[in-house]
Amino acid sequence: MRDFEGFLATPTLWKGSAYGLTQFEFPSINLECFTPKAIPHKLRLGHRVEHIFTQLLDHSERYHILGHNIQIKHHKQTLGELDFIVKDNLTAQVIHIELSYKFYVVIPSNAPIEAGLIGPNRKDAFLTKISKTREKQLPLLYSDQARHTLSTLGLSASQIIQNCYFCAQLFVPYRHLKLNLAPFDTLHIKGYWVQWSDFCTSAFRSLIYYIPQKSEWIQEPHDEVAWKTHTEITSTITVLLHNQRAPLLWIKKASLSFEKCFVVWW
Repeated sequence: MRDFEGFLATPTLWKGSAYGLTQFEFPSINLECFTPKAIPHKLRLGHRVEHIFTQLLDHSERYHILGHNIQIKHHKQTLGELDFIVKDNLTAQVIHIELSYKFYVVIPSNAPIEAGLIGPNRKDAFLTKISKTREKQLPLLYSDQARHTLSTLGLSASQIIQNCYFCAQLFVPYRHLKLNLAPFDTLHIKGYWVQWSDFCTSAFRSLIYYIPQKSEWIQEPHDEVAWKTHTEITSTITVLLHNQRAPLLWIKKASLSFEKCFVVWW
């Protein structure tokens, strides 16, 4: 259940339309009467999020999923996938939704804040993902190859509107915790990021830590894990950093409060 709670607690990066994309308005979900189905543990995080999204949307009374991960092919070559095709039971509108759930560290600069949102391993960037969604993923719906696939669902692209559902957890630099994130809101900040030199300072040595598996990244930190001291965890972190992998840490403070932090290798 923690995965589902964490997903619902992660806000979309904007409301309405921005960057040439319109956000899907997720329906209100009552988790008290929701019984989650098991999600395979070894799934990649993106596929795990798709399972969560599917189960929550299925639980809502408003939307019905007509198709999920619909492959569009040309001969034997896969051109891409349509993440979700859903029907709004209230309006009868059919909606194509491209789903994104991201973790971005914020790199301060004189450029607009959007240019400074990158993945903790520097392999992903907000503006690149926006461009790909707008210029590649959404136009796929109108391709000749998609026409036949949609017809098997009794649909035509002309009947369908397009949305994205773009959620993100943002991590600000440890030394700039009050960074101005406009046009984004402070509610998008879920933690901070530090370099190894900062993590080795006295400010971090007295705290205790847990390195969540990537399958746990969506969750809010909780106490039902095996906590380790700074000394106990440093060897694991150094191996990860050597392999250019930035670990996410849950941090437990003396006040019994929790924080989330990426330690970056760059």
